[in-house]
Amino acid sequence: MADDPLTSFVRTVVRSDVPVLVLSPHLDDAVLSCGGLLGWAGRRAPVTVATLFTETAPPPYTRSARQYLKQLGVDDAEDLYAERRAEDRRVLERLDVRYCHVGLVDGLFRRPARPRPGTERLARLLPELAHVYPTYRLHLSRGRVSPLDTEMLREVGETIDALLPGPSGGLVLAPLGVGGHADHILVRDAAAKCGRRIAYYSDFPYNQRSTPDTRFTGRHHLVARCWERGLDRKAELIRGYGTQARALFPEGLIPRAPEVYLLPEAAGKGGPGATRPTAPRRDARSVPTAGGVS
Repeated sequence: MADDPLTSFVRTVVRSDVPVLVLSPHLDDAVLSCGGLLGWAGRRAPVTVATLFTETAPPPYTRSARQYLKQLGVDDAEDLYAERRAEDRRVLERLDVRYCHVGLVDGLFRRPARPRPGTERLARLLPELAHVYPTYRLHLSRGRVSPLDTEMLREVGETIDALLPGPSGGLVLAPLGVGGHADHILVRDAAAKCGRRIAYYSDFPYNQRSTPDTRFTGRHHLVARCWERGLDRKAELIRGYGTQARALFPEGLIPRAPEVYLLPEAAGKGGPGATRPTAPRRDARSVPTAGGVS
């Protein structure tokens, strides 16, 4: 029986023995969205998961950041992110993939490279004035990269170049940015400019309630494909991120959903598995957004 177009594409990449670089904005995104594929490909190809935003910053924090810490029942952001990095290492080691924690600051805590003029003193009382994304709902999750993040966009692009040297060879797997988190959009846009062979993953669980940006998928002629291998153990892997899983899935139920990958049309043309980017599933009870869960 012939492989579906996505499996055929993945097998071709694996057989060529080229490096696969999976870009994960935060310390759980790669496994949330690609755990099944990682479990299959990690045993067959040189796969590296590079997590970009793995650090926090000193207080004072914005109200959104304080709500996030309170939601998780912690006081110290640095301790939390140390535990998140440890969780990520443990889970990825189980998948037989390499990992890299790049060490950039999470958008929830990120400050501009140059403070806004005249705000330094007032920002001690109102920390929002000193952050790239002052609030979660109105700024960080609105599907736009702040103009103050131009330097960060460049830095992420340089990181991709350093991790996957040479313009040819290798595959970059990047987030599609479903759900609109600015960190996901930033990584997507940097990857789109990297000049390498690229595919995108649909961001789970946010794709259970949100649709992709059709302007982006149309501009890049992307076709959605489903991957269902390795899903039996995926919920267990996700629970390995204990600091986040309880907030993302407060009822304890992690839905079993096919992973969705988007390939350039030429890479996936002509097979029965092609679909339009998936429409949202309306039952979003287990996908909270309050508090800025990353």
